[in-house]
Amino acid sequence: MSRRSAPSHRWSGRVPFALAVGLQTLRRSPLHTLLSTLGIVVGVAALVAILSLGDGLEEAAREQIESTTDLQLITATPRAIERIDGVSVRKATIPEFAASDVEALQKRLGRAATVTLGAMRGAEVSAPTGRSQGVILTAVLPNALEVSGDSVAVGRFLTPEDVDSSLDVAVLSFALAEALADSSDPLALHRGVVTIDEGTLRVVGILTPSRRTGSRVYVPFGSRVLESPATPPALGIKVAAIENVPAVRDTLDAWLTGRFGTTDDFDIATNEWRVSQSRRAVLLFKLIMGAITGISILVGGIGVMNVLLVSIAQRTREIGVRRAAGARRRDVLLQFLVESIAISGAGSVIGLAVGFGAVFAFVPIVRHITDIPFRAGFSVSTVVVVLAAAIVVGVMFGTYPAWRAAQLEPVDALRHE
Repeated sequence: MSRRSAPSHRWSGRVPFALAVGLQTLRRSPLHTLLSTLGIVVGVAALVAILSLGDGLEEAAREQIESTTDLQLITATPRAIERIDGVSVRKATIPEFAASDVEALQKRLGRAATVTLGAMRGAEVSAPTGRSQGVILTAVLPNALEVSGDSVAVGRFLTPEDVDSSLDVAVLSFALAEALADSSDPLALHRGVVTIDEGTLRVVGILTPSRRTGSRVYVPFGSRVLESPATPPALGIKVAAIENVPAVRDTLDAWLTGRFGTTDDFDIATNEWRVSQSRRAVLLFKLIMGAITGISILVGGIGVMNVLLVSIAQRTREIGVRRAAGARRRDVLLQFLVESIAISGAGSVIGLAVGFGAVFAFVPIVRHITDIPFRAGFSVSTVVVVLAAAIVVGVMFGTYPAWRAAQLEPVDALRHE
């Protein structure tokens, strides 16, 4: 058993030795090594810059989509209209959600998502200032802000007591408060009243400004001012992580099937496709620009191969001495492969630093010129790609010179001048 394992021990011992010899050779001629890595430095720096800018573009696109849509939001709305022979007809029976359904689905989803319920219709709201505004009147549960992502600027949001007692209270969006206020301070409507359909509601809170909210009035679910909503109550589901949107969607489908027997009576909507669309566009950008910068890395690899071939010609006698001293062909092969990988690795590390430095210098200039809050993205995948490129280039372009060196006969190498 020990005799069979001896060759593997000898082979494992040759790897560190070859590495030491290869690195020692590179340290003897640092300028030579640096010049041989310039092509790889330029190629890797360009690749790092492209990948970092691509990550930044993807993050910026995601933020822009998040500011206009709810990426992690899933809505399930009962269908009130069906098509019969090409004609839209209101359905005789419409499935309807209740507060108990919210509790049941929330228990099913656990911490993966937050479930709420809401109904809405158009209305006209007026204030004591004499101003009026067309609004979307929305009846919601107290956890609606957890789903919408909005926050309260002044006052409070609706509470369970408001829902249970059907109190005549309301929360206004900032845009609506701004339209109804007769002063420069829209928050002055807090603790005032507004009128909807001859019913008076006490304003208990005003939300912070948001481009997604628009002119809205939030009232407790079940409020008398929304006894006849334009659409049936709909479920709103805020998924904790966008990656879990497909899984939560599948769970919702299964729950609807178990609760109502089918999902055909519901319109289920997500914004997942917008994220996928932006990711595909950025991936295409990365692939095209990566292919272009990859040419520079290949040119650098050819430079490494030429440098190694010249080095072998200059060190032929050294190779002969090593062979005569008992080194095998694979020892010489391994030595020059290590040198090739070390050269490409050094170039990749330098290129990594140069690329990141260039991005740090370039991004502030772009932000200053365009006034866009753009920033570069740095991910572990970028470093992994660079390291993989170093190994691939070192092996690919170092194999032939290493093979040439390993094929030298000791006698011929020792006679070389």
